[in-house]
Amino acid sequence: MRISKAWKAVVGGAAAGAAAAATAVQDGQITLAEVITIVLAVLGAGGATWAVPNRRTGASTDDPPQAL
Repeated sequence: MRISKAWKAVVGGAAAGAAAAATAVQDGQITLAEVITIVLAVLGAGGATWAVPNRRTGASTDDPPQAL
């Protein structure tokens, strides 16, 4: 299955936002600070996922790590 870098970022951001939102609604209301936390979770996770390059096609998980 091939998922583009953009879709991985969207899914990662949505998952982080959903987790933050689930925590925020535990007390029955969402404050401005919680909304800011949700937005930052979405942007942070989406941005971090977008920034990490995809593994090369054909690379094996058994390959030793490459030196920088």
